[in-house]
Amino acid sequence: MADTGPYFMLIAERSYVGVSVDSHQLADWLAIPVEELPDRSPIPLTVCETKDDLYLDFAEEMLAEAAEASERGEEVAVIVPLGPKAHYPLLARMVNERRLSLEHVTYFGMDQWLDWQGRPLPLDHPFNLEAYFHQHYLDLVDPKLRPRPENVIFPSVLDLDRASEEIARRGEIATTYGGFGFQGHLAFNEPPSSRWTSVTLEQLRESRTRITPVAIDTIIAHAQRALGGNVFGVPPMAVTLGMRDLLSARRIRLYTDGGAWKQTILRILLFSEPTVDYPVTLVHDHPDIHVIVDAESAAPPPGEW
Repeated sequence: MADTGPYFMLIAERSYVGVSVDSHQLADWLAIPVEELPDRSPIPLTVCETKDDLYLDFAEEMLAEAAEASERGEEVAVIVPLGPKAHYPLLARMVNERRLSLEHVTYFGMDQWLDWQGRPLPLDHPFNLEAYFHQHYLDLVDPKLRPRPENVIFPSVLDLDRASEEIARRGEIATTYGGFGFQGHLAFNEPPSSRWTSVTLEQLRESRTRITPVAIDTIIAHAQRALGGNVFGVPPMAVTLGMRDLLSARRIRLYTDGGAWKQTILRILLFSEPTVDYPVTLVHDHPDIHVIVDAESAAPPPGEW
């Protein structure tokens, strides 16, 4: 049999790390020991020892922002993810214990799954992100402390411009809280370019709320985590806030608890120049960005590959 090793290594390299990241650069980034990563990263990075520590940090950060705005007598608007999401029950408990009214807080969900026709999922669908946000956060908050219903806004195919219009009406977003995907998606801003369509960096930076197909790697990841590998159970489309709204916030705080699944993309996020192949790298141009990860996600991937 012919030696096909180098050929398959090339295919794996191009499909896994993207054509915009040099393989030698990537190898250098992956080799950085975790204890050196925060000091060497161009982006501020906090490494939490455990996932529980990360969830506590996330909940305390969101609580403090809401509390400080309340003390100043100000409204505050934030964009929130549903991945990571394990911090929400903890945040609800903190809100109740502190008796902190959230009447002054507006929550913008950053994305939502859609069915194969690009239509909304029913509220009882396990992938409905707005339903999860209510069930695992808002419904756990004392009714007297909850935000006003009109201040919980998720992107909708029925009114694509509503979220952006509401953001503009409120003046600004204080913080974009988010996770990031295996190929660098932020919300459902997946790498937009294909062999048929070329999207420039500036076009991606100015992208607006839109309907988009879900990338294959995202479908596989969710099938593995939630459905025993059943890719047919994962909704194939989504609606997402565009990068323009996500990047418009005064602050950006990115969290991940993805472990080995996120070890490579974390280092691409930290060290790569902005590129459409990894949309999350656009945060490099933001004046107040901080990345918070658990120790497993920060660990170097295996070096023999």
